Amino acid sequence: MIPSTVGFLNKDFEIKQQPSLTYQMQPGEGRIRGYTDGLLAVKQAIYKMIMTERYQYIMYSWNYGIELLDLFGEPVTYVCPELKRRITEALLWDDRIQSVDNFKFEFPGKGVVHVAFTAHTDFGEVQAEREVNF
Repeated sequence: MIPSTVGFLNKDFEIKQQPSLTYQMQPGEGRIRGYTDGLLAVKQAIYKMIMTERYQYIMYSWNYGIELLDLFGEPVTYVCPELKRRITEALLWDDRIQSVDNFKFEFPGKGVVHVAFTAHTDFGEVQAEREVNF
C-alpha cells in the first residue's frame, strides 16, 4: 500500500535557523581544535570558500568554492572583474552572508593579483583577501 500524502503540503512548517557551530581552525599551528560559532565561524567559512577550487574535490558540492584555474593566462582587464564576480557568487551561497563589496585590487608582481574585500554577514563585517596568480 502506498502512503497517502493528501494534506501534507497544506500543513504549516516552522523554519528554524541552524547554529553555525563548527570546528575551530588554527592555521598558524596547523590544527583543528575545539568549536567556534558566530563571526569566527563565518570568517572560517569565507576563508575555506575562497581557498577551495570549485569542481576539484569530490567531497564538496559543485556549488562550493571558487573557479580560478581558467584565469591563468588571461589579461588583467579580464581577471579583476571576473574575480569580483566569482568571489561574490561563491560567498553568497552561504545564507549567513548578505553581500560582498569594497573590492580592492593590487598587483604585487607580474601575473599576480591581490584582492581584498568586505563580506557583510549576519554577525558583522568580515575583511578577507586572496592572492591569485594568473
